[in-house]
Amino acid sequence: MTAAKLFTSGDDYELQMGRWSRPVGEQFVDWLNVPEGLRWADVGCGNGAFAQVVLKRAKAASVAGVDPSEGQIEYARKHVGAANAQFDVGDAQNLPFADASFDVSAMALVIAFVPDTARAIAEMKRVTRPGGWVGTYMWDMMAGGVPVRPVYEALQKMGYDPALPPRAEASRREAMHDYWQKAGLENVETTVIRITVVHTDFESFWDANRRPSGQQGVVLTNMSPAEKEKARATLREILPIAADGSIRYESFANAVKGRVPR
Repeated sequence: MTAAKLFTSGDDYELQMGRWSRPVGEQFVDWLNVPEGLRWADVGCGNGAFAQVVLKRAKAASVAGVDPSEGQIEYARKHVGAANAQFDVGDAQNLPFADASFDVSAMALVIAFVPDTARAIAEMKRVTRPGGWVGTYMWDMMAGGVPVRPVYEALQKMGYDPALPPRAEASRREAMHDYWQKAGLENVETTVIRITVVHTDFESFWDANRRPSGQQGVVLTNMSPAEKEKARATLREILPIAADGSIRYESFANAVKGRVPR
């Protein structure tokens, strides 16, 4: 199933993942360490969560976001609300921008969903000016870094497919480094970004993750009532639930950056 069909609702994405993507995005922008007032391309912009970070933290002159999901784009247009931000339906593998249109091209939490990873990176490089920056970050899917990791574990325990993204291996730090090197980008660096996921109680966790957003959300949604109750019970066994009922655990993403040769 394509990303456009997996992430159709900006509201569902926001509750499940958007709120966790912002602190990771903030650390990523700080790590990029680019000057203020630049033109940014937000490739696979989703519901606009990363664009908001770029506008606020990097003080971008402009942000142009593209995403294959009309629902996500509609949400971004309504909620980002900045005159210097525009959002359009588009494909990361065929960006609707002229060569060297941007100073920075970034892909936030998307690379594991793009069918042709190398082509998407080549497209980001193409639309970025010489000397500009190209970067991405993605939850480490292979090492359990994604905020929905407990759901993956519960599904596996119940005998379901773990529902990882189609290109999960592209989220590995070593894979990112290799992709950037092969794309001909210079000064390639990688890092790991860590955050703490917090839910006030089990019902908060369940409400965020039962929605049909992402492969694991679709699997949960399509379960019978009996299977959903089994999933809830399995999650209660897996989750680190504190004495006060709260849930806290670490999530982590790998990141890579490089510069377009002058």
